[in-house]
Amino acid sequence: MDAELLSPSLPATPSRSVSLVGASNFRDLGGYLTRDGRRLRWGRLYRSAHLAHLTPQDLAALQALGVTRSADFRGLTESQHLSYSWPQLTRHALVVEPTVVQRAQAMLESGEGLTVAATEELMHDTYRSFVQTYSPRFAQFFTLLQQGDAPLVFHCTAGKDRTGWAAALLLTALGVDEEQIMQDYLLTNSLFRRPAQMYGHMSAEVLDVLWRVQPSFLMASVELARAQHGSVDRYLSEALGVDAQVRKRLAELYLEQ
Repeated sequence: MDAELLSPSLPATPSRSVSLVGASNFRDLGGYLTRDGRRLRWGRLYRSAHLAHLTPQDLAALQALGVTRSADFRGLTESQHLSYSWPQLTRHALVVEPTVVQRAQAMLESGEGLTVAATEELMHDTYRSFVQTYSPRFAQFFTLLQQGDAPLVFHCTAGKDRTGWAAALLLTALGVDEEQIMQDYLLTNSLFRRPAQMYGHMSAEVLDVLWRVQPSFLMASVELARAQHGSVDRYLSEALGVDAQVRKRLAELYLEQ
C-alpha cells in the first residue's frame, strides 16, 4: 500500500452503509472489484461496530438481510460489558484484547501527558500486535469464513481497528487491490458514531486519534507483515494458512461467478 494509494475517494453509498439505530459503521463489503475482474457478492460479508445495542427494528433489518453469523473480535471484558445474545445470530468469539485505551489511561494516571504523537504511536503498536500476537485469531476468522456463505458480520467495539485489519486481510485474500482496501478502511471516519461515554480527561485531539482511523495505523500492520514475510500475501499463506486452495474456496463463496 504505497503513499499514492492512500487518498479516500469511495463514497459511503446507501448500498454499502446499512443504517441501524443501535450500531454504527455497519456496512456491506459487496461490490469491490478484484484484480481478475470479478466483484465481491453483495449481502454476504458485513463489518460493523459492536451489536449489543441493536433495537427490535435493527434485528428485523438484519433478519431481512439474512445475517445469521457474527465474528466478535472484542476482548473478554469488552464482550462481557456490552454483551449480546440474539437468537438469530450465532456468535463466534475471536478474542483480540484491546490495549490502546488501557495504556492511554495508565499514562494519564501516571502523570504523563498524552500527546497526539504518543497516542498515534499507541495505535501503531496496537496494529503491530495484530501481526505479532493475534495471527491465530485472524486464522480462525478465515476458518469460519470457509464454512459456508451464510451472511456474516464481523466486528469489534468500534468496528475500525481489529475489524479494519480483518477486512483488509479478507479483501487481500479475495484479490482486491490496495487502493480499494484503504478506501474501505477509511470509511470508518464517516460512518462510525462515537459513544457518549469518553475515557478520562483526554483532549479533543487525542480523542480524534482514538476514535478515527489513519492510513498509518493500517500500514503499521502491513509493514510488519511485509518485514516478517515479504508481503501481506505471504503473511496470509505462512501465518494464517490462507493458501491457494483456501483462496479458491473463498472466491467460490464470496465472489460473483
